[in-house]
Amino acid sequence: MSTPADVIRLPSPAPRFTALRTFRIGDFPVIPVLILGVITFAAIFANLLAPHNPEVGSLAARFKPPFWLAGGSTEYLLGTDQLGRDVLSRLIFGARVSMVVGFTAVMVAGVIGTVLGIMAGYIGGWVDQVIMRLTDTWLALPALTFAIFLAAIVGPSMWNIVIILGAVYWTRYARVIRGEVLSLKEREFVRLAIVAGCSKPTIMLRHILPNVINSAIVLATLMLGVVIVTEASLSFLGVGVPPPEPAWGLMLSDGKQGLMVGYWWLTVFPGGCIVLMVLSANLIGDWLRVKLDPQLRQL
Repeated sequence: MSTPADVIRLPSPAPRFTALRTFRIGDFPVIPVLILGVITFAAIFANLLAPHNPEVGSLAARFKPPFWLAGGSTEYLLGTDQLGRDVLSRLIFGARVSMVVGFTAVMVAGVIGTVLGIMAGYIGGWVDQVIMRLTDTWLALPALTFAIFLAAIVGPSMWNIVIILGAVYWTRYARVIRGEVLSLKEREFVRLAIVAGCSKPTIMLRHILPNVINSAIVLATLMLGVVIVTEASLSFLGVGVPPPEPAWGLMLSDGKQGLMVGYWWLTVFPGGCIVLMVLSANLIGDWLRVKLDPQLRQL
């Protein structure tokens, strides 16, 4: 009769779907994703969701409070501004402006910074020196002040702001990606590609880029909040999205005079939208950083 020690123990089955289990539901940032999802939905379907024209108001409906306060009306759920424009409609269309500017500027900065970072890290030599000295010069300038300077030169426009923010924030990507490439270029698969006769553009495109794309994505999610705050600051100062186009920063600027006389909804609602969007983007970016970094996952 065999003893327990004689029993052959079969190895436990290998874990499956390891990559999928990296994104476990238990630690998934549900609330930030829902907030960004609602803002994105409002931005996409703003024309259907907004109850009024955000750029046209009625002087007879100036400074109406939200519907739950005395004097409020369900026709204007979140009240009206100094020109009688519906605050809710302007918030919905302002979400579209923030999403378009934020995502497009992050994409522009990411493409420029990633390309220059890969070139600087892999080619090295005078190319690295030129790109990094330019990066250091850019980083030495205060980002907001530099953006205000550029916006004052090219003029206020939503697409001008996209180009300006892309030109200001590409340096963050270039610095991080260059550090990644300096480590990757010493790896065996890159050396084997060199031995196999691959050209430098081929190695950078097929072997370096796929290995730094995770870092670029994480940095993009973290930069989204910074870009949105900068866009709101430029609009607040009058060098961003021009009126009467609705933008959250412009709504803050228009409502600041009424804050001290009791018209708090003109600043609280757009300010709350900015806070929620930036905080959600930062929380999602931090979660992605932990999930996509093997060292932080302790693998």
